[in-house]
Amino acid sequence: MTEIILNIALFLLVLSILAALYRVIKGPSTADRVQALDTISITIIAGVAIYSVLLDSHAILEIILLIGILSFVGTIAFARFIERGVVIVRKRNK
Repeated sequence: MTEIILNIALFLLVLSILAALYRVIKGPSTADRVQALDTISITIIAGVAIYSVLLDSHAILEIILLIGILSFVGTIAFARFIERGVVIVRKRNK
């Protein structure tokens, strides 16, 4: 019974990733696209967690930390790009 529920949850997560992917492609603004990418990464984290429960393995949980860190850095980089137009600001020496 638990396996059936977890498989249904994985299927629903795939549907939500597809919906967010549509928003990434058709999003009216850049901010909507960034938010959709962040939603996709959170959904992937949830999918990896459910997959880890299905396999009864703790080794996969390290992947969740890696995806979370990369997602956070990517979101910050996109936010800076939207705000300033560049990700890394370099000072000029005069």
